[in-house]
Amino acid sequence: MRAVLAGLLALLAVPLAAQNDPYQVLRSPGEGYAEVRPGRAFGFPVDHLAHPDYRIEWWYLTANLKDAAGRDWGVQWTLFRQSLSPAADLAGWDSNQMWMAHAAVTTPAGHRHAQRFARGGIGQAGVGIEAGRFAAWLDDWAWIGAGDLPVPGDLRFSVGEAQIDLQLAGDGAPVLQGEGGYSRKSALGQASHYYSQPQVSVSGSVTLDGVATPLAGSGWLDREWSSQPLADTQQGWDWFALHLADGHKLMIYRLRHADGQHWRSGSWVAPDGTARTLTADEIELTVLDTRRVRTPTPADPAASRQLPLRWRIRLPALAREWTVDALIDDQWLGGRFPYWEGVVRVDGGRGGMGYMELTGYPP
Repeated sequence: MRAVLAGLLALLAVPLAAQNDPYQVLRSPGEGYAEVRPGRAFGFPVDHLAHPDYRIEWWYLTANLKDAAGRDWGVQWTLFRQSLSPAADLAGWDSNQMWMAHAAVTTPAGHRHAQRFARGGIGQAGVGIEAGRFAAWLDDWAWIGAGDLPVPGDLRFSVGEAQIDLQLAGDGAPVLQGEGGYSRKSALGQASHYYSQPQVSVSGSVTLDGVATPLAGSGWLDREWSSQPLADTQQGWDWFALHLADGHKLMIYRLRHADGQHWRSGSWVAPDGTARTLTADEIELTVLDTRRVRTPTPADPAASRQLPLRWRIRLPALAREWTVDALIDDQWLGGRFPYWEGVVRVDGGRGGMGYMELTGYPP
């Protein structure tokens, strides 16, 4: 019983502490956890599964979809795993693994989101191979592969009264981000193991008020694990994953330092799936417009923020430039770990569509 109570208190401590600085866990030193090191050999399907020796990890899918009328929709589903202490303990109520899931859907009528938490070790949440099939789940939110890979597969979850049913297809090989999957996050040594599958075909439906709307489009899967992904001086990040109209895919991010010397990285993926890593001097990010957005959180229901919702992205070495703008301003996820995540248009939609994530902006 003592171990059970200790585990429950540890599970509850994360959301309570998050009220002041929800991302401090990403800056905390990772002593005792597995270290992220260059030169790691990736293998699949094993690296689609959990890495419990590392402190934090996520399975992150975004999808830009259209209905029969050509209207834009967006879907996000993320499963997070966190070890509450070093030395993975996976079984039963003594497990030190905590799980959290975020889900959101952007419809022509607006944006809605949901979050869930679960204990590890008791079957409520996890990632593994079940009966020969990839499975990632938290309660009845479930991503089930056709085989031991996540794609092809089916993803089913709900956001309030909205039911989302998606079928995922695609045969593109994972893109190893950074230096062969070793993704640096600062000049101080922070890093993650990071790969993406940017070429996922998505079809399915969103059911609202008993009406199922068929949808189809493109998805992007990000997989990342680390034991300290942020430096002490990093306030948050701006991240973009774009499906461009000419068939290229672009992922770029900047991690914002307090001194303004932001860390930038990314990848440029050709239509055939070959990828090129982009260095900091190859990426120019310029904020074109900030807008005040209502951003309630459990700690501050009346909060609002000035958020950069319109950007210019330039890749001078490739002679490419785009304007990226939020489809709608209200795409805020106001849970225990709050952030803005939503659908963006490239050059008004003519140049493509994508997703943008903004974290660490104060109310």
